[in-house]
Amino acid sequence: MQGVRPAIAALACGLAVALAFGQAAMARPLSLGDVLFGGGPKPPPVARYVDQGGDTGFVLDRSSPQPLLRFDDSPEIWVLTAQPAPRGDVIYKNDVGEPVLRATRLGGMTLFTLAHPGGAAASLVGEAAALHPIAILTPNALLQRLAQASAHASRAAQRLVVFDAPDVSPQTASLVADAATVTAEAIEAIARDPSTRGQLARVSKVMLVPGHKAQASLVQGVLTVVIVPQAAGGPRDQVSSRPSSRRIAVALKR
Repeated sequence: MQGVRPAIAALACGLAVALAFGQAAMARPLSLGDVLFGGGPKPPPVARYVDQGGDTGFVLDRSSPQPLLRFDDSPEIWVLTAQPAPRGDVIYKNDVGEPVLRATRLGGMTLFTLAHPGGAAASLVGEAAALHPIAILTPNALLQRLAQASAHASRAAQRLVVFDAPDVSPQTASLVADAATVTAEAIEAIARDPSTRGQLARVSKVMLVPGHKAQASLVQGVLTVVIVPQAAGGPRDQVSSRPSSRRIAVALKR
């Protein structure tokens, strides 16, 4: 019994020291370098970030090898491709090869947008929910999404833009609806830019059709958006089975 009390005292002292160090570590602010490249807790697989000015927030979903991103002010989910860069950095690009994010070994995250082509610093806010496209379960729900897309596109173009999907199955309804929403986003983005707004005068109809490669083209006033039904197995497959709004916008500018 003589050694019990000293042992208890030593254990209590050790616990107090451990708690003190733990509290100090918790109090120390984490840098993005700690989170991305070690030296601290790993980031959550799905996390929200915000740019330095607090104007642009986004969720980055890295819960699988195919990263996804969604901006706070848009329903579109972007498929990103991670590529190594000089000095150990990682660049995340969209489906037209443009950089969207850059993570550096020094602890920085840079967001590239049309408003900030030179990049804007972004910081980690915290954990977020995984990204999933909205599932379309009924024909009426699909018709509503097509009507909404047509309304948004028509308002942006200041003329009627009809959306049509002649070959839809229950298996592809969600993909078609998602592609329609993304197409409307592309048209709205072009309308916001005075230098490209006039190009919308060439668009009178959007056709959402199945094919072997996700792409878009404009011919004689008809914007054809090709989706890949056989690839739309899960949420991530669905997003990669249609072109992004950026790819569609590029097609509209040609």
